[in-house]
Amino acid sequence: MARLNFLEETRFEKLPVIVYPDKESASVQVAQQIATLIRSRQQTNDSVVLGLATGATPVCLYAELIRLHRDEGLSFKNVVTFNLDEYYPMHPLASQSYVTFMNENLFDHIDIDENNVHIPDGTLPQDQIHDFCLDYEKKIEALGGLDLQILGIGRTGHIGFNEPGSAPNSGTRLVTLDDLTRGDASRDFGGKENVPRKAITMGVGTIFKARKIILMAWSGKKAPIVKYAVEGEISADIPATFLQLAQHVEFVLDKEAASELTRFNTPWLVKDCVWDEALIKKAVIWLSFRIKKPILKLTEEDYNINGMAQLATEYGPAYNINIRIFNQLQHTITGWPGGKPGADDSQRPERAEPAKKRVLIFSPHPDDDVISMGGTFIRLVDQGHDVHVAYQTSGNTAVWDDDVLRYMEFAIDFTKSIGKDSDGLVALYEEMRDFLARKQPNQVDTIEIRDVKGFIRKSEAFAGARYAGLKDDHIHFMALPFYETGKTQKKPPTKIDIDLTVKLLQEVKPHQVFAAGDFADPHGTHIVCFHIILQALSRIRQTEEWAQDCWLWMYRGAWHEFQPHEIEMAVPLSPQEVSRKRNAIFKHQSQKDRPVFPGDDSREFWERAEARNRETARYYDDLGLADYEAMEAFVSWKF
Repeated sequence: MARLNFLEETRFEKLPVIVYPDKESASVQVAQQIATLIRSRQQTNDSVVLGLATGATPVCLYAELIRLHRDEGLSFKNVVTFNLDEYYPMHPLASQSYVTFMNENLFDHIDIDENNVHIPDGTLPQDQIHDFCLDYEKKIEALGGLDLQILGIGRTGHIGFNEPGSAPNSGTRLVTLDDLTRGDASRDFGGKENVPRKAITMGVGTIFKARKIILMAWSGKKAPIVKYAVEGEISADIPATFLQLAQHVEFVLDKEAASELTRFNTPWLVKDCVWDEALIKKAVIWLSFRIKKPILKLTEEDYNINGMAQLATEYGPAYNINIRIFNQLQHTITGWPGGKPGADDSQRPERAEPAKKRVLIFSPHPDDDVISMGGTFIRLVDQGHDVHVAYQTSGNTAVWDDDVLRYMEFAIDFTKSIGKDSDGLVALYEEMRDFLARKQPNQVDTIEIRDVKGFIRKSEAFAGARYAGLKDDHIHFMALPFYETGKTQKKPPTKIDIDLTVKLLQEVKPHQVFAAGDFADPHGTHIVCFHIILQALSRIRQTEEWAQDCWLWMYRGAWHEFQPHEIEMAVPLSPQEVSRKRNAIFKHQSQKDRPVFPGDDSREFWERAEARNRETARYYDDLGLADYEAMEAFVSWKF
């Protein structure tokens, strides 16, 4: 099984770290460790005591354990489990309970004795919790302690639900959840206001007693907190840093979660590097920001005293390196995102020909296009390109229930005003009001309510695209089937989703495709939609000649932005274009003021977009290039 830099400890890393290419291969390896432990104990008729975690992180691990049971006969008859935590209050049959999670993701599919399963009880009266927690600890101790504890890590640095401020010797107890933790759980509960404020959790001290601890983390979203936990100072503000004191602990990461560790992010500080153009560019930009000097003012001394002597020695003098990187950055800037007609395009990010291109902008949600690349969208239209936009999903889970009633009331009044029979609408409206009055957190809406929510997003998407200058026949509302579950958790995409995308691509035959590469999207929709586009394009490229000349550009901005060293095309926006982009975003009124799922950024989407676009422009200015009002950034996909 491939792995990256196995146990390559550096002076920065304070505990063992194993990095795998992806969460699937990492999970297989952890599952093998568990299986080996179980089988070895079966040889001596002894039990195995496992500490288990919940959440998205261990899902692949549990799937592999199920496979080992089903396909390779791994028995769990001798396994005793203790889960880390449970929300409080929480009924065990609730869809958000960790009892439900563990049953659905593991216990219902293996041969474990239900009497050997222990999960904190979220239904206890509060005055009984203290005694329950003491008993939980005693049960673990009576079995000889935990043989292996599986952990995830929250973005607050919590392990279990040991939030900032937890003591290293803390035991099982009732805790108050951090606001960020509750925000991260909001989609499972239909909004943060429905997330319990408390939880019962094993303590840090309880976790420490395990004979072995494995902390798993996936995705770039976890990279900042992983870096702090592995390389930072021990602090109660980041409880995961206490693991640096444990004797038998290892962090198992995918490459994205490990991406901010020093050995990956700034490897020149760790060892001699094999320098390529991408790494040189990243290092020079890093040095410029680190010492707050424009690139063309960096000196040999700056290189030498900041860990980049090897680069200056092998590729110097330093000024030659500076000039090369400065020119590369300069060449990313273009006011012609569709290519400048008749110009020398050898140093430009896009081709000059054909002068008028067919452009297809894919938008995962119905507002990602204008939020993330609204200025470029408008400029492509203004410059005469044949622009299409495709809204991949209906976005119907992100509409407030109140808006449904408001639009229904409008439809009833309008129907009456033109002398039409509104009885059917009135009856449906009353059914909707009755359902919404009784609706439980995260309950699936009726089909009619989902339709209205989808129509709201569709009308807003059309309004935004029309404002950008498109005619209706160039606006495609795909509503891909994978999304239409009525739940925040979506089905995996199928051949139907890819076929619909192939059909649209064959219809437009674009020279340029723009797609969301903003995989920090907490909904997970962006990366699913991106993979659908990739599969569709890959299929077409095998048989259709036009697709060989179709370039794919990725945009970001709704959730985070590309770093300066990654940017391959930067489109400057004037103050007037920033204003036009803002007006296009304003067409999405259901997402205005406070969207249903805002993530952990309290700003409105237009505020986030403008701040990120201005920050990108400021980066270029700080590096010594032109000072623009704002910039939208793009990276090309290499097939």
